Amino acid sequence: MAADTGAAVWTGGCLCGHVRYRTTGTPLRPHYCHCRMCQQATGGPFAALVGFDRGSFEWTGAEPKRYRSSSLAQRGFCGECGTPLTYEREGAAHVSVTIPSLDRPDAIPPQAHWGVESRLSWPKIDDGLPGERTEDVAPSTPS
Repeated sequence: MAADTGAAVWTGGCLCGHVRYRTTGTPLRPHYCHCRMCQQATGGPFAALVGFDRGSFEWTGAEPKRYRSSSLAQRGFCGECGTPLTYEREGAAHVSVTIPSLDRPDAIPPQAHWGVESRLSWPKIDDGLPGERTEDVAPSTPS
């Protein structure tokens, strides 16, 4: 259960409304991830993700179904409508949600690009944000 700390409250969920979440606190490292796994998991040219402290995160609707996408992480999605919702790294103190699944996605713009070695050539994003290669990101870094 998320503690009521007086901090910002963030809510979100899937397209059909079956899976819903609530969290409080400061968004952690909002970013675009261009890695091949994120491209395939979202069906798009990149994922837009932001982390929140696991201790403040709660499911308020049904919990998502999860798919183990690697030995390091699993991804949550709605089993009814298929919306990609989370990236959860094993042992991490945070859970990352897809920014578009937030009820107010425009309030948390990405601040960096990750997995730039897999960045596709056709999306023209000239935002000047810093980029990191996947191998340059420490294993404990939130995705």
